[in-house]
Amino acid sequence: MHLSIDTVLPADSVEFCPHPDASNILVCGTYKLEDQQGSHEKLHSPDSNSPTSAPASQFRRGQCLVFEVDSEQDISVTKAQEISLPAILDLKWCHTTPSRQPLLAVADAEGCVNLFEWELEQKQLRSAGPLRVAPSQVLCLSLDWSNRRVPTSVAGSLVVSLSDGNLVLLEPDQTGQFAIMNAWAAHSHEPWCVAWNYWDANVIYSGGDDLRLKVWDIRQGFEQPIITNKRFDAGVTSIQSHPNIEHLIAVGSYDSTVRLFDARKPLTPLIQADVGGGAWRVKWHPSPSRVQDLLVAAMHDGFKIVSFHDIGCNLGSPSNENAENWEIRKRHDEHKSLAYGVDWSHQCWQAQSGQTLIASASFYDHALHLWRG
Repeated sequence: MHLSIDTVLPADSVEFCPHPDASNILVCGTYKLEDQQGSHEKLHSPDSNSPTSAPASQFRRGQCLVFEVDSEQDISVTKAQEISLPAILDLKWCHTTPSRQPLLAVADAEGCVNLFEWELEQKQLRSAGPLRVAPSQVLCLSLDWSNRRVPTSVAGSLVVSLSDGNLVLLEPDQTGQFAIMNAWAAHSHEPWCVAWNYWDANVIYSGGDDLRLKVWDIRQGFEQPIITNKRFDAGVTSIQSHPNIEHLIAVGSYDSTVRLFDARKPLTPLIQADVGGGAWRVKWHPSPSRVQDLLVAAMHDGFKIVSFHDIGCNLGSPSNENAENWEIRKRHDEHKSLAYGVDWSHQCWQAQSGQTLIASASFYDHALHLWRG
């Protein structure tokens, strides 16, 4: 049982708002490459149609779609807003306390991070200004907030990955205005993902088409990473620090494998799970009662919930490769195209079945689905 919404433009990213007064708000980002011939493009293609090599005659447009979701019984959705922007590749909410309004960051295809505040009374996004982090021909590929484990009354720091291989660190001043603190060459090919260690805001992870997972410590400068994992056979596409288990990170790759690492030893995986398709997005369940569950957008093989066994106990030592230490708890194969965006709802209540509301987005069929798992 699911609800399907036509996003009109290809959909690639979704996020539920974590703010307790706006947990029913869902945002979806879309991406369309257009030219006079009407050609289209995959986000991930490494060939001549890749995001970094579009001819000047082509342009990328997108929308940030905002929905109000009611899922106490049957799932129903109302579109609250539609904001036209350059094509969107990623978007994430800053985790803020109830004392301040929700803050959204949107990575676009023309070198900007767009900030929006959700106005609780008016129930709409208000622009807090675009942040120019790169020339307009450079795409912002991914971004992450430093405070997505413990909500704060002030905005967290932002890190952004760019299609030219660079990473950019932005921090807010006392007035809440963001400024670029550092920008550095991180990868020789597109860094598809960048993420904070949610337990240590000095540590940043990045991964890309150079088959590298890199660890950066902002206290030690950016001339070189403190650790580089070169043991990948395909590009690194997604990274997320576990919000409820310290030292645990999930890393997705084009090779259809999700690897769990102890962040203190990020060279040898603790567990490797074959998820059937390139793991474009990985999202840990936000609840401490479901620390074992990871949502995966597996590109050509749909969406799934992967459940890992005893992960809190396995830190420090890789498990037996033959052990039954993970399973696919649920699949969602109703999408007809590339599985790109996925997220869990943060609403404090769950359905009577104990399941959580999930949003998933797929590309060429421009579809947004809401389902439970």
